[in-house]
Amino acid sequence: MTIETLKNTQPERPLEIELEALEFTSLCPLTGAPDFGRLIIRYVPGEALLELKSLRDYLTSFRQQKILQEEVVGAVLDEIVGAAAPRFAEVEGFFNVRGGLTTRARARFGENPFGDA
Repeated sequence: MTIETLKNTQPERPLEIELEALEFTSLCPLTGAPDFGRLIIRYVPGEALLELKSLRDYLTSFRQQKILQEEVVGAVLDEIVGAAAPRFAEVEGFFNVRGGLTTRARARFGENPFGDA
């Protein structure tokens, strides 16, 4: 599954976009148990904007995928960069308690012209 894009009609105007997936789910590759969390996606588009329905469908596809929590953020970032070629992109994952520990992982591409988020 890939993320579709829309033409950015004002690519010369820097715009920082933040999207939040509050009910992200994937499967632990070791136990098969579900991992629950939330993902925050920040990006500064170039020529393309992320199409939100296809992004939602892409994120939902992880519900059946066995993947480590730490790998999720990198996989989502790679897909966003490949699909939209943004000036900057960041994916941050906050995963719920598992074995008494929470996981927070972040991956970035490029430099944010707005500074650190």
